[in-house]
Formats: sequence, structure tokens, C-alpha cells
Amino acid sequence: MMMKDMITLHPIGVIHSPYKESKDIPIQGGFNDSVEAWVELKDEYVKGLKDLGEFSHCILLFYFHKSDKENIEGKPFLEEDKHGIFAIRSPHRPNHIGLSVVKIKCIRENKLYFTEVDMIDGTPLLDIKPYVKYFDSREDVVSGWLDKHFKNGKFPNNTIIG
Repeated sequence: MMMKDMITLHPIGVIHSPYKESKDIPIQGGFNDSVEAWVELKDEYVKGLKDLGEFSHCILLFYFHKSDKENIEGKPFLEEDKHGIFAIRSPHRPNHIGLSVVKIKCIRENKLYFTEVDMIDGTPLLDIKPYVKYFDSREDVVSGWLDKHFKNGKFPNNTIIG
């Protein structure tokens, strides 16, 4: 089987967030769960929201539209050492695809309101998937180089990007 040289994706909507600059965004949305944002879905995809409101969380796949570079290694915000791009969550990656698990607040017409926000305002949305604890949770998880930053259940001090 041969891979295509080009894949074309089209946004299904846009993410509206109070974060206007990347320096204000938490490194993960769960570090500041009081901030609310919303997805504005294109009209042709609204029927796809049917039954999503029965879930507490969903996964948003989006495009890092503000990233203007591609790195194979990068320095994460929690330390000075460089790591491979596939071992960090930097926006400066091949294809600039982001993924976030968010908490659903409500769905009204073509808008999905959520918390646990870590996207900049105007981010193009590529897809929505329900978060399913039976599929998505794992036991005995090892988080590589990150584990040392969360010893004894403590969160790192620097949870904001900037």
C-alpha cells in the first residue's frame, strides 16, 4: 500500500477562546478548568453533534494555525532539555495537528461550549470525538520524561506557556 503524497483536510468549524496570545495559554487545559470556550461548527456538520451532549468530555483535533515552523526536536516548557517532537506536544510539528481533551458544558445549535481550554482564539477545528473512559483510559501509564515533574502528585509551578 502506497501513502499519498498529499492529504487535504478542511476545517469543520472554528474554536473561539479567550486566549488571544499563546503566552496566556496553559500548557494543558486541565491546569485551568475555569476558562470557557466554544466551538462554532459549520452548518453542514451540526447534525454530527447529535448525542455528543450525553458525554462529559470530548477530544478536539485542531490545526495549529499560528505555527510557522516545523521542528523535529524541541524544548518543552517544563525543562531545558530538548526532546523529539513526538515526545512533546509542541505546535511546531509536522502537520501542525493538535489534540485536546475538553469538558463539555453544553451544546446549543451549532455551538459546543467547553472548559479545560488550551487553544488560541480562531483555531481551525478538524474533528470532534467523544472521550470514552472504557477506550481512552489506561492503567500503568508511564509518561517518560514528564514523570519527574509530577512526583508525589505535585503539579509543576509553570503551567502557563509564556
